[in-house]
Amino acid sequence: MTDALLRALSQRGTKRIWGVPGGGSSLDLIAAAPHHGIHFVLCRHEGAAAMAALADAELTGAPGVVLTTKGPGVGNAVNGLACATLERAPLLLVSDGFSATQADWVTHQFFDQRAATAAVAKGYARCDSNDPVAEIEALLNLACAAPRGAVHLDLTGQAARRQAEPKDFAPPAPLPPDPAALDAARALLAGARKPVVIAGLEAAEASEALRALVTALGCPVLVTCKAKGCVADADPHCVGVFTGGSLEANCVGEADLILLAGLDPVELIPQPWRYTAPVLDIGLRPHPVHYIQPAVGLHGDLGASLAALAADAAPSAWLLPVIGAHGDAMRAALAWAGSGGVAPPRVVQIAREEAGLHAGQATAPRATVDAGAHTFSATAFWACAAPRDLLISNGLASMGFALPAGIAAALHDPARGAIAFTGDGGLMMCLGELATAFEARARLVTIVFNDAALSLIDIKQQHRQLLPEGVRWGRVDFCTIAEGMGVLGLHADTEEMLREALAVALAFDGPSLIDVQVDPAGYPAQLQALRG
Repeated sequence: MTDALLRALSQRGTKRIWGVPGGGSSLDLIAAAPHHGIHFVLCRHEGAAAMAALADAELTGAPGVVLTTKGPGVGNAVNGLACATLERAPLLLVSDGFSATQADWVTHQFFDQRAATAAVAKGYARCDSNDPVAEIEALLNLACAAPRGAVHLDLTGQAARRQAEPKDFAPPAPLPPDPAALDAARALLAGARKPVVIAGLEAAEASEALRALVTALGCPVLVTCKAKGCVADADPHCVGVFTGGSLEANCVGEADLILLAGLDPVELIPQPWRYTAPVLDIGLRPHPVHYIQPAVGLHGDLGASLAALAADAAPSAWLLPVIGAHGDAMRAALAWAGSGGVAPPRVVQIAREEAGLHAGQATAPRATVDAGAHTFSATAFWACAAPRDLLISNGLASMGFALPAGIAAALHDPARGAIAFTGDGGLMMCLGELATAFEARARLVTIVFNDAALSLIDIKQQHRQLLPEGVRWGRVDFCTIAEGMGVLGLHADTEEMLREALAVALAFDGPSLIDVQVDPAGYPAQLQALRG
């Protein structure tokens, strides 16, 4: 049974299992994994392991796998499962399970593990039926079906050691777009003079067709955080990041047609849709909960839909200087110069420059971004050339994502390595994974925006004119902590110190951490510009 599971994962492209094992089926999977070309990575916390597995899934398209013990292991992993489901990433939790007879008399570490994950997992299996291999196939297919998400395999040691005949995996063919919907979409597009394209997370797997459509139309394109790089930031049609807030409203407000290309409503901030132009929704599937009612829904194979529209598209009335001015205005609204520390936008700009992204080098590091006030600077100023050049938790917007995701990105492509942008609060949630990065010899530079506060919540507290309580703490010396875990620790209080630290860190063959004292003074104005 163990071999059947590992073979099914290997055939789909899974290369790693992340986790903190228990003494049951976990040990069987760890022992058998190398025979299937799968490497087990021992993490320090199951929640971080799930975040790393999620990043693996986004980078490979294959199911990410997190392995846990029963009871507390499952409880710790739940946030990572919620993150995978709201990021639309296929993730398999394999937990040590209780047998049916144990459930009648065991109370130690026992709770209903299926019920514990039911709110955030798409499916559940135990592989105790007459056809356990069919259970595995159905569970993995469910994880990979739109909307992708987490599934849970509760595996007892007895089930893991059952004999089962593996099956060959045949990937399902994508559904073609409906011809009638395609004709309606073509007619809608033909009547538009100033269309605007908004690309979302599904576009990561159809970026070539998306770029062709944008070029054919000669129109502005905005991307969500998870769609960064689907159209390169250097492309003159790329305006910036779309969140559903006010910053992008001047550009999108000029549109007489809005094309949503793979946009999932889970990516947008909870504000009402502010545009009156008709919407053409192009995606893998219709969304049961949406901000708007599209004029036309074109659902199915996203690449095929975009390519079909591009083939007939005529140039729009947009002018490149106008598109460029919109992008310049958006970036200017988010920038500020720091005093008494480095301004967060400058942290990202300097990291981008030192990493060589301004020169378009193919081997430039990927970036991972944590949730927090620094997120806006990282997504706005980290230039991406291709999909998945930046990884972020956007649907759940969970803290504690950037470090484990950065480890996964660095191991996925050791030549490129990765840079993790994290706040001090997010890092403290998964600090132990610095030791995981050291043992894995990951080429990861962790940049800490250290301002001794939950800055995003601090801003909201200030806005409500409440006393500054419950959102600030004493400044932590992350350099010393990093060194204690074997990670190269560096410190920066100024832009010059940051450049010097980055030069050392990027040349280092292993994990490093730069503790940057940041100036948070511009955060309130930045948030106001973004969200209104």
